[in-house]
Amino acid sequence: MTEYKGIRWAYDRYEVIADSIVNGIGVVFALIGATVLIFYATVWSSYGAIAAAWIYGVGLVLTLGMSFTYNLWPVSRTKWFLRRFDHSFIYVLIAATYTPFLERGAEDPLLFAMLIAVWVFAAFGIVLKCLFPGRYDRLAILLYLAMGWSGVIVAKPVSMHIPSASMLLIVIGGVIYSLGVIFHVWEKLRFQNAIWHGFVIAAAAVHYSAVLTCFSLSPEGF
Repeated sequence: MTEYKGIRWAYDRYEVIADSIVNGIGVVFALIGATVLIFYATVWSSYGAIAAAWIYGVGLVLTLGMSFTYNLWPVSRTKWFLRRFDHSFIYVLIAATYTPFLERGAEDPLLFAMLIAVWVFAAFGIVLKCLFPGRYDRLAILLYLAMGWSGVIVAKPVSMHIPSASMLLIVIGGVIYSLGVIFHVWEKLRFQNAIWHGFVIAAAAVHYSAVLTCFSLSPEGF
């Protein structure tokens, strides 16, 4: 077990390799998926939707890329520095995932306010992680979950602007993320980090499908 500034990294060589493979797969598919989504949006969608596709695609790639970099990096002062960004980008991914769906109904004051709110919340989380690294980690997990599930507040109006398939995929992805948290906090379990990131990538893939469906189908489902 290696410790730096009170943070413990209790992963052996095989756990690090497994985690690197999982994260590496996620980054590759994120790059491919983001490219496809942005191309599709550029050809078929409005300027607002194109911007939303870019925000989501870049947020997805940067978040998984930072996770790969941070978790592969050896324990050092640099790893401690990268930890701030790794945790901060979770807020970015949550807000970026909201963006394509809320953009579809941005003319609705409630949905527009929600779009602004999730990014303000993300900015607050980033500041919290950057200014107080290594502190309030348990609180941060609750904030991630609260931010992720706050979408239920606007579920009804959002459902009027996106396909029902996207709504279902959003919920499924949220459940997968939430179940993954069990392994994230189960620090004594071997390969815990790789399993957690497996849940993250699976959930991200489901949400990507929801976004792509949102761009591909009308709210009526065709």
